Amino acid sequence: MTKLILVDDHKIFRESLKKLLVSEKIADVIADVGNGKELLEVLENQKPDIILMDISMPEMDGIETSKIVMEKYPELKILTLSSFGDEKYYYKMVESGVKGFVIKNSGIAELEHAISEISSGGNWFSNELLQKVIKSITKNNINKVEISDREIEILKLICEGLTNEQIASKIHLSSDTVKWHRNNLLSKTGCNNTAALIIYAIKKKIINI
Repeated sequence: MTKLILVDDHKIFRESLKKLLVSEKIADVIADVGNGKELLEVLENQKPDIILMDISMPEMDGIETSKIVMEKYPELKILTLSSFGDEKYYYKMVESGVKGFVIKNSGIAELEHAISEISSGGNWFSNELLQKVIKSITKNNINKVEISDREIEILKLICEGLTNEQIASKIHLSSDTVKWHRNNLLSKTGCNNTAALIIYAIKKKIINI
């Protein structure tokens, strides 16, 4: 079962969600904490598969915490718990390395799908939140770049969640060549990770949602 740490400053919400995740056998919640500082202390001794991270918290918020966690433990996966009104912070969270967003009033089924997808190495964006993410990105965040037809083809496949090896097999290239194109896309667009690339592709209408 997926090992998970829940980070949220509202204790009642945290405890209720923990009980639900455990009772539905969606995840093994190995710890729950109220802010980023507490999370960093827990991570010294316990390593989850996924961190379920709130954005607005006292002491240390989700943005700062995610940056520190990704620098210290790049193998960990972060899924953001979001409230309406947080959209101005979404792109900063993506740049920090989070794998997706789930809104707090989503159903348990969506949260389960998100945890499953991210555990498998993918990304997850609630559609309603994704629309807000796109609207919140300023023109300064999206560079004006020229992308080749081959790069567009690879970018579309990246957005489908395919690995370098799967893309290579599909379009008859070596995995090293696909990796080179992926790195080139990250460099050209100024994106830090795959999640940011997906948002870039939607913003530029390379793919539709």
